[in-house]
Amino acid sequence: MEEKLRQSKDANVVKVVLFGPESTGKTTLSEQLARYYNTVWVAEYAREYLQYKWNNYRKTCENSDLIPIAEGQMKLENKLAKKADSVLICDTDLLETKVYSEEYYGGFVNPLLDEAALENTYDLYLLTYIDTPWEADDLRDKPEMRKEMFDAFENALKKYDRPYILLKGDKRTRLKLATQAIDKILAERTNLDSFSKNLEDIDMHFLHQNTDMGTDYNF
Repeated sequence: MEEKLRQSKDANVVKVVLFGPESTGKTTLSEQLARYYNTVWVAEYAREYLQYKWNNYRKTCENSDLIPIAEGQMKLENKLAKKADSVLICDTDLLETKVYSEEYYGGFVNPLLDEAALENTYDLYLLTYIDTPWEADDLRDKPEMRKEMFDAFENALKKYDRPYILLKGDKRTRLKLATQAIDKILAERTNLDSFSKNLEDIDMHFLHQNTDMGTDYNF
């Protein structure tokens, strides 16, 4: 597997992934969980990358963008894993990128992405249901296909035997269900890394937007 897509094993932390279709509350819950556990969260690199592409070139996502997006995502995850306090919250992972590739590009997945998506592992997936209002923006599309996309995400979790729970309901309900599941994992793990002790006053947006990712995009 290409090294840039490989998940670092250096940090001993519980890794949790928010997983599901667009506009289902993943980023909101990522921020909530990071606050709850006094840790950091990994933003969805695709949004930064594709927003830049749209703003500067008025181009949307193409199949050729998926490997650069995957590389950027793993660079961000591996860096923030070293700053996490016992738990790392990930707004997405490469399995989600693989599902999008399959659904948007006729079933095709770059072999490098396919291999990395299946090799990288996480302790828990939080599958977000489509009972949240659709919020349109420059990047989101196909609101009429929310159920089809949700089914594709859940089928992937089942197919590859990934540990997951389904989250429905309002923000408070989802946060409660998520923390209960994460707490069970934490109770079973010992000697977890604790790198960050004073995160109460740190802006999480600042953390994930200032990780030396740069804007060296090639479109």
